[in-house]
Amino acid sequence: LPLLSLLLSLLLSLGGCAGGSCPPRCVCASNILSCSQAVLSTVPAPLPRFTAVLDLSHNNVTRLRADWAPGRLAHLHALLLSHNGLSFVSTEAFTHVPHLRHLDLSSNRLRVLEENLFSDLAELEVLLLYNNEISSVDRTAFENLGRLRKLYLGQNRIARFPLELLRDGSRLPQLTLLDLSANRLHNLPVGELQALPAWLRDRLYLHGNPLACSCPLFQLVARGHRRQLSAVVDFEKELRCLLPSASAPVGILALDSQQPLNCSEAREAVLEAHLGDTVTLSCDTRLRGVRQRHWVTPGGERVLEEAGNGSSSSAALLANGSLQLQALRPEDAGTYACWVAGPLFNETLYVELLVHNFTLHGPHDTLNTAYTTLVGCILSVVLVLIYLYLTPCRCCCCHGSEKPAAPRDDSINSSVLSTTPNHAAPGPEEPCRSRSASANSTGQNGRFKAGGTPQPPPPRHGPKAQRKVSDPDSVSSVFSDTPIVV
Repeated sequence: LPLLSLLLSLLLSLGGCAGGSCPPRCVCASNILSCSQAVLSTVPAPLPRFTAVLDLSHNNVTRLRADWAPGRLAHLHALLLSHNGLSFVSTEAFTHVPHLRHLDLSSNRLRVLEENLFSDLAELEVLLLYNNEISSVDRTAFENLGRLRKLYLGQNRIARFPLELLRDGSRLPQLTLLDLSANRLHNLPVGELQALPAWLRDRLYLHGNPLACSCPLFQLVARGHRRQLSAVVDFEKELRCLLPSASAPVGILALDSQQPLNCSEAREAVLEAHLGDTVTLSCDTRLRGVRQRHWVTPGGERVLEEAGNGSSSSAALLANGSLQLQALRPEDAGTYACWVAGPLFNETLYVELLVHNFTLHGPHDTLNTAYTTLVGCILSVVLVLIYLYLTPCRCCCCHGSEKPAAPRDDSINSSVLSTTPNHAAPGPEEPCRSRSASANSTGQNGRFKAGGTPQPPPPRHGPKAQRKVSDPDSVSSVFSDTPIVV
């Protein structure tokens, strides 16, 4: 017994020297050090090296300097500094805590997130910065945070957030939650937000901002509501915007019937392509990293393998879950369904594919219908003008000077009350006329054919020799002294 008690006392003394004692006003439980509501103005020192969770919330630590942890705290993975009136954090404050995974700086007085402020926290997963006075966010403040999953920036004064951090997914590749609610965001890059994957848009909180109403914003929120995204469904009433002529905000989902915008109904994902193109349909699911998924084509064919299920179909399932269609045909158009099976819920996505019945860049492109019609009309007008003005004269003697045409030789054009003969003798200067029928050609019963002009008889001497023979089918005037020839 004396030997055993001596051994225990020796181990306790060695443990106290190696790990340090519990600071005053704090409570130590195993590797947890709680100094909450201890009326501290500085971080207590020395801190036990075995500390894994350090709670300094609800104190008066207004400045976090680089020397707050003089020794390396290799086991610390959670640091709680909320409700301290903290207004300054050194860019070297986290040098001695490289394995920190949870950092709570909420409910303080931080105003600026400076350059490379959290760059030493390569293993950080959760960062709480809500309920501060942050108005400026440097785009490099979150540099080197490759494992960050949740970022809370709600209840601040942020007018612009660098969304380029999310655009390509390389700077914050593991981020699944971004809270920007209750800030001062006015205009949003809706196109960039719509391009984000659904598993990130599912927890992209934008409610409580003075957003400007627009139809693209309505389309973004309406698609999220149709997809049952948490950020839209859970805060549907808080998603409001301001119209130019309105004094009070209106619901974003009510813009489909709200004047003056009167936005149209949001549609599902629609992709347009042309004959012969190769397109890729994305399975934009809310479940990240899901492996079990398959596609169903408009014809009911189930695509499970990269080879297109061994059929003649041009559809192939890629490794990332997308569906690739090669050499598009008109029958490839329609609605494709992506079935996703997850541990919590199942999801079905629909993508409508429109295939235009002409190629876009092929060597034998089909002309657009409107363009073809326009060209045809122009060619028709040109041909009519050529026919009217450039057709040569077929007369044998029309090369001379132009003279007015002689009156027609029918009695219809003659005056009813005229007492002069119906036909005047041709003058010496009358231009020649094309002969439509020969003088000797006759019709039935010895009569001349229609349109023909009989050859005048040889001239005779005497007063009656000057009378001209009338056309056989003409009708003479009622008061004319010209004899009627039957």
